[in-house]
Amino acid sequence: MKTKFRSRGSLVALALLTLAAVVPTVAVAQAQETVENRLKRVETELRAVQRKVFPDGAGKTFAPEITAAATPAPAAVGTPAAGAVTDLLSRMDAVEQQLQRLTAQTEENQNRMGKLEARLTALEPAPAPSAAPEAAASTPATPAGAITLPPVTTKPAAKPAAAPAPSATPTPATPSADRVAAVRAIEKPKSNDAGEDEYLYGYRLWEAKFYPEAAQQLQKVVDQYPRHKRISYARNLLGRAWLDDGKPGTAAQFFLQNYLADKKGDRASDSLLYLGVAMTRIKDTKRACGAFQEFRATYPQDVEGRLKTQYEAATRGVKCD
Repeated sequence: MKTKFRSRGSLVALALLTLAAVVPTVAVAQAQETVENRLKRVETELRAVQRKVFPDGAGKTFAPEITAAATPAPAAVGTPAAGAVTDLLSRMDAVEQQLQRLTAQTEENQNRMGKLEARLTALEPAPAPSAAPEAAASTPATPAGAITLPPVTTKPAAKPAAAPAPSATPTPATPSADRVAAVRAIEKPKSNDAGEDEYLYGYRLWEAKFYPEAAQQLQKVVDQYPRHKRISYARNLLGRAWLDDGKPGTAAQFFLQNYLADKKGDRASDSLLYLGVAMTRIKDTKRACGAFQEFRATYPQDVEGRLKTQYEAATRGVKCD
């Protein structure tokens, strides 16, 4: 009887040992199957991201940064490869996190590009009218992307005559003797800095409301001293002279040129603000609102500081979406 019980005990022990060896193997197989499904899903998502980032097709993919690990030594019979499965799962988690970051970054970049294109569209200059454009100065040297000034036009003469060459600077109408005397009475500074003297003389002419003469003088500063420390001041004041002389279309072009030439210039923010003012005066509300929006986004410190009063006056009565 005792021998019979011992035989049954041995059989039970043997069955338990066999089951213990089989269960880890089944667990490893299930883990590998789960990893296989995740790999297929990640590969599908990566291909979708590549199609979005590289729409031109093949040939624009990156070499994989995840390389196959060295072939591990064969595990002992009956011992599950738990370490290899754990390592593979960790690597899969890292790949999925990188994929999520890449997808988020792609969407963010597309959003930024859309906003930038909308701003550029809003700041595009209005097309020059086909009939009777404003008299304007010839275009000063400006960076690529700046608009050109419209040519000077005159009323048709009674008899045909050859058209004169356009003037390099704005030519005021024939002034009266009193005006000539008043302009000559304005003192021109004399110092060791010729560029500073020329600019200050143009400023004094503008301050005295001799706008055509001021525009002529400031155009001279822009042409002869393009690298002077006062160049941002000169270009901005040149636009102000045209604006105050009742020619907002020409003024807008100089304001836009000064802003695009150096957005960190001393008077770049002033030019962007007055670009909106000029657009308002020619009844182009859409571009005026675009300029004001760009001003708020680019120079928030001036909106609440140095140019607060001018900004509030410029936007008063302008309805923007």
